[in-house]
Order: sequence, then C-alpha cells, then structure tokens
Amino acid sequence: MHFEHTDKVKDLLARLEAFMDEHVYPAEQDYYNFVHDQQNLWAEWPGMEPLKEKARAAGLWNLFLPHEYGAWSPGLTNLEYAPLAEVMGRVPWSSQVFNCSAPDTGNMEVLAKFGSPEQQERWLRPLLEGTIRSAYVMTEPQVASSDATNLELSIIPDGDDYVINGRKWWISNAMHPRCELMIVMGKTFFDGPRHSQHSQILVPRNTPGVTVVRHLKVFGSHNSPGGEVELRFDNVRVPRANMVLGEGCGFEIAQGRLGPGRIHHCMRSIGQAQRALEWMARRADSRVAFGKKLADQSSVRQDVARSFCQVEMARLLTLKAADAMDRKGNKEARDLIAAIKVVAPSMAQQVADRAIQVHGGMGVSEDGPMAYFFTLNRYVRLTDGPEEVHMSQLGKLKIAEYVASNAR
Repeated sequence: MHFEHTDKVKDLLARLEAFMDEHVYPAEQDYYNFVHDQQNLWAEWPGMEPLKEKARAAGLWNLFLPHEYGAWSPGLTNLEYAPLAEVMGRVPWSSQVFNCSAPDTGNMEVLAKFGSPEQQERWLRPLLEGTIRSAYVMTEPQVASSDATNLELSIIPDGDDYVINGRKWWISNAMHPRCELMIVMGKTFFDGPRHSQHSQILVPRNTPGVTVVRHLKVFGSHNSPGGEVELRFDNVRVPRANMVLGEGCGFEIAQGRLGPGRIHHCMRSIGQAQRALEWMARRADSRVAFGKKLADQSSVRQDVARSFCQVEMARLLTLKAADAMDRKGNKEARDLIAAIKVVAPSMAQQVADRAIQVHGGMGVSEDGPMAYFFTLNRYVRLTDGPEEVHMSQLGKLKIAEYVASNAR
C-alpha cells in the first residue's frame, strides 16, 4: 500500500501549513484568553471571521467533503484529506477557520447525501458558506446512548407536522451564537425491527419548546463558544418537510454520518499527538536537571521514542482506513474505522501525558497545548461511541472473518 501525496495534496498541504504559521499559531494565546474570560461566555472570538475570510480567499475551504458529493465537494478523497486534517488538529479550534469543524462537517455530509433539494438549499448552502453553524442531537441522559436503539425521544407525526418530546444531553455547539440548525435523532415507530424505529429530523435552533436545561462542563471547562448542553424538547413542532430521507431511516443516516466523522476525529488526534511529541523533544533538549539535559536521561529518550512509534503506527492505520473508505465504502471499511477510533485518541492521550511529565508544572498549565490535548482526547474516547463499543463490534467482525476464512 502506497500513500505518496499527489501534487495537488502537496500544494494544499504547503499552503495550509503556511497559513497556520502566519495566522493561526500566532493567534492561539489571544483565542485562549478570549474564550476563557467568563465575560465572553458563548461569544465568538472576534478574530474568527477575519481568519475564515482569509482561508476562503486562499482556497483552503470545505476541504473535508469527499469527492463523491460532486458539486458540493472540493474533490478530495478521504485519503487526500487526512494529512490536511492532521495539520488542522494541531490547533483544535483551527478547523473552524477552514469550515472543517465538527459537528458541522458531519451535518453537511448528512444534508449532502440524504437531504432533499429544499433542505439543501435552506441549510446546506449556508453551512458550506460558513455563515451558520449546527448541532447534532443524539445522546440522552436516561438511557445508555452507546446503544442508539435505546434512544427514547419521540418524533410523532401530527397533521402537517411532527411533534418532538424528550431530553438530550452532551449536545455540542448548541450554544454557539451562529448555531441555527439541529439534526435530531429520535423514535418514530415503537414496534417493529429495532434499527427501523428511529428517524432524524431538522429542527431550527430557535423553535419554540426547545429549552436549555443546563450547561455541561467538560473537565471543568464550558468549551465556549459552542459548549455542551442538556436540552429538553416539549411539544416541539416542525413541518413534515423537515424529515431527513424518511421515517425509520435514522440508523441508515447515522452510519453514513459517523464513519467519516470518526475518521476526522482520529486525524485531528494524530496532529495533536505529533505536536505534543515535538514540544516534548524541544523541552527535553532545553531543560537541565541534576547536572544534565533531560534529553540525556534514558527514561525521557524512551518516552520520546515510544511516542514516535505510536504516532507513526496510528497515522498509518488512519491512512489505511481512509484509503479503504475511498475504495470500498464506509460499510466495508468499518473494521478499520473501528480500529483507528480505538487507537488514535488513546494514543494521543498517552503522548500528551508523557509531554506533560517532561514539562513538569508547565505541562498542566495554559503555557503549552499538552494539558488541553490530554483532556480533549480523553473526551474523544467517548464521543461517537465509547471505545468498548468499537472493540466489541470489531472483535465480532474479526472472529466471523477468521472463522469463515478457515486459514491454516
């Protein structure tokens, strides 16, 4: 298997790295100071829109949408997008600069793949323009949402409308000032096959009956401006035209959405791990303790070496998964997607932890990215399905495959 970058990707990568050097890295501290000031809670950092305009003018826009989406796509494959997502992941908020940030990316893929022409015109177009943002509303507090067949929020037809009732939580981006759309998953049929009972429907963010119950902190942070919240839906009415694809198609849509989304998370995690490794190496070379550089300590060298090995292995597995998605489709690549979703965030958390240790007190502060990378990847080990679910499904697939192969 060969992963040599095409000339097109080499050019995009060079321009993206130059843009990050010129515009993003120098703005990191300003961004951090703004979003962690409680007076700015749920407000967008003022530098975001100017950076988005620069990125769009530079041709670094909507790079995530795979080529099979035709006119909606810039023409890249998942494999070609992988190194670009890795670079963006080095500064997690930078994905928004290039209109490549979750959950908007997954929601745009849903609308591009399953949306009606009217839904695409009303919602997909402004999302692709970067003028609005969105939320994906799936998990619920009262059931184990890692098994999505448990979801209880009801989406019931009533005349020309659907009526929605239930509770949701850990809804990212719902507090963003530009969030105008929510894609909501719930139950339309209460009997029949378990994977044909649920639907997904478009709910404008300001629809009457949608209430923020509380703001949820992640490791003590509000994650402003998007945040995570618990929502309540009380007799929320939306038109029948807001149903995506059709009643009972919720799982079909979810699988189409989550495959690419999971791989994007992994690409970004690898970027964070790579940057933590680089910080660790520079710190080891510049810091002296007990009469010699940390870089001369065997244990530190081992941590750097082990981290390098893990980053490289995860990167290659991610590229293999992306390549399989391009050549075989998301369904056929589900074993590799599950594997990298297990490997990448855990690896990035471990590498960030080693980098924290080499930096000492500085490692747990805001003076470097390691502490944020550590907590972010601990959180990603739960998002889009906890790793235990992916391992269970992967183990089931591999057992069946190897038993069927009857290899000697």
